[in-house]
Amino acid sequence: LRQPVPVPQTLTSLLPSSHSYRGLTLVLTFLSYTSYHLSRKPISIVKSQLHPNCSALGPNPHNDSNSTTWCSWAPFDRDNYKELFGALDNAFLVAYAIGMFISGIFGERLPLRYYLSGGMVLSGLFTALFGLGYFWDIHVLWYFIVVQVCNGLVQTTGWPAVVACVGNWFGKGKRGLIMGIWNSHTSVGNILGSLIAGAWVSSAWGLSFVVPGIIIATVGIICFFFLVEYPEDVDCSPPLHHVMTTSEKDPEAVTSNEGPLSLPGQSSGDHSNSPKEPAEEPEAISFLGALRIPGVVEFSLCLLFAKLVSYTFLYWLPLYIVNVAHFGAKEAGDLSTLFDVGGILGGIFAGLISDYTGGRATTCCAMLVAAAPMLFLYNHVGQNGIGTSIAMLIICGALVNGPYALITTAVSADLGTHESLKGNAKALSTVTAIIDGTGSVGAALGPLLAGLISPTGWNNVFYMLIAADVLACLLLARVVVKEARGWCGPMARQRGYVVT
Repeated sequence: LRQPVPVPQTLTSLLPSSHSYRGLTLVLTFLSYTSYHLSRKPISIVKSQLHPNCSALGPNPHNDSNSTTWCSWAPFDRDNYKELFGALDNAFLVAYAIGMFISGIFGERLPLRYYLSGGMVLSGLFTALFGLGYFWDIHVLWYFIVVQVCNGLVQTTGWPAVVACVGNWFGKGKRGLIMGIWNSHTSVGNILGSLIAGAWVSSAWGLSFVVPGIIIATVGIICFFFLVEYPEDVDCSPPLHHVMTTSEKDPEAVTSNEGPLSLPGQSSGDHSNSPKEPAEEPEAISFLGALRIPGVVEFSLCLLFAKLVSYTFLYWLPLYIVNVAHFGAKEAGDLSTLFDVGGILGGIFAGLISDYTGGRATTCCAMLVAAAPMLFLYNHVGQNGIGTSIAMLIICGALVNGPYALITTAVSADLGTHESLKGNAKALSTVTAIIDGTGSVGAALGPLLAGLISPTGWNNVFYMLIAADVLACLLLARVVVKEARGWCGPMARQRGYVVT
């Protein structure tokens, strides 16, 4: 039997209803992942300060022979500074991608509250250590690389844990909309991270990392005391995903339009045990078992390319704005937040549409198809004026981050509670980790490729991003066709046609 993790008695008395606990879970997990992204964003803001345009600052006061990079922070004062920035990004992202594949396995077997809180405190430590390199006057590359690797590993505790917690409390009926709104934590974190980092980037860039490190560690401590993992831990009824009979009524359950995630003809009855009664805990699903869930492979590969595009913007957009539009470091950081504003709108829109249509894959494909020409236009006309730049950044952010947000939240929760699991919710964290881990491979490749390609011109970087969007769309083709057949079947029956 699973032993519930003790919850403080004061919290139980303050939140007597399941609705209150659900709200608390949404708020705490929202703040948790906001702080995760808040701590990842500073590196993209600080890049332009580690290697600024020294000639714009006047003559070299040190009278060194290296007159063009006298104001840069060694070791990023070299001509290959873009490659060094790419190495920093990939130290984090490769470690994150590798760690994510095993993080979900640990997340299924350890108390989520302890796992999440411990990861957040360690993330705060390593984020702050990067910034302390400024105050300790460290100029060796290996220090920053090691800190980034360690931070990438411990940050893998976040996503499987928060998605599993939300999935434990919410059923499928309004999951797309709820998680679309909830997933705005990614963009909110990026925005806050940009603003916080921008406040100190020109004066003492070390604080751009130390302050976010303190914030994420503090939120982790709050989650340790107040996060509730399972409804059963506080005598609340769990949501019904696919484990109910046809006679049962659940306001959150979906009885139609389940899209590609439902298996017709599969009965899910014979689950009459009361949710509050202790039941034998099912075994956690294996890695290969999770891969066999219909849709996991397709959505994982799609996310690889979708996240490649999103993270290339995350790490390189401020530098692109500095180089192309010739803004200062702080102004470029502030302007880049508009991409994340669009991401908030795109995530909510994708969740709402996919709930209404039941077509998660079709919604992703439609937005990916629209994103490709918008990326092309942003690169060619996006810097023609501040108004054009603002509008294009918001639109591109919505179309790029909408599919990414939908796959990492609602789709992951749908697949982790798929009816083929016959009520075994122990797959939720593992499935989430597989999908996001595969996506993180793309997140590592995107900034690396941008660092290698950008010396040949920013046009080539955008061609790479457009190609990634097209590939992401093509990988979902089979699931889109399956959804279309599911829609055509009921329509044909209503018109009197025989569907075979």
